[in-house]
Amino acid sequence: MRIGGLIKNSFVDYPGKIAAVVFGVGCNFDCWYCHNRELLSKEETLDVGEVLDFLYKRREQLDAVVFSGGEACLQYGLEDFIAEVKSMGYLIKLDTNGGYPAVILELLQKELLDYIAMDVKAPLDKYKIAVCVDADINAIRESIKTIMESAPDYEFRTTCIPQLTVKDIEEISKTVKGAKQYALQQYKHHQTGNKIIGMKYKPHDKAFFETAVAAVKQYVKNVIIRANY
Repeated sequence: MRIGGLIKNSFVDYPGKIAAVVFGVGCNFDCWYCHNRELLSKEETLDVGEVLDFLYKRREQLDAVVFSGGEACLQYGLEDFIAEVKSMGYLIKLDTNGGYPAVILELLQKELLDYIAMDVKAPLDKYKIAVCVDADINAIRESIKTIMESAPDYEFRTTCIPQLTVKDIEEISKTVKGAKQYALQQYKHHQTGNKIIGMKYKPHDKAFFETAVAAVKQYVKNVIIRANY
């Protein structure tokens, strides 16, 4: 594990739980709006033993540990690390972009995950506008299928970057049709990794989100908005 950061106490990263968040270094995507962009190539990392020691000591104060990034699933040693944290009695949440379906499946088969949040960046035929690389769309489809069939609890989520229309959001919801929860998140241009690009755009307004929710409700069971209008 190459750990690029640690949030010691979070009330928002695991639904209804107090959690620590462990950030892995590196990512297979290059999303221009990523707020953790420094993790793509960060050289200075935290000591794995010290992070585990911290988590062990905080067992009575924390409910869960979230593994995020970057992309956590590309981390060598992720499974062993999660297994050790799980043995401490924590609930485990994985934040993923869905690029590594085999890793997700193996973690689920070994009952190491309690919650998965997968980012679905854009309609599958427009993925490059968000991730800025040629993504393996079949891997994205496979991860969605695996999560819906096997995850104990989960959500799909989309950061509504300015290039996405209501029609695009509807197309994404069709891709995750039948999902138990789909979250629409507001893009924040002032927090983007590439501020030169980001400042050119404005976040979608309340009307956009209300229209988008109405469009996707027929495809997913529960739609939530995470936004500050």
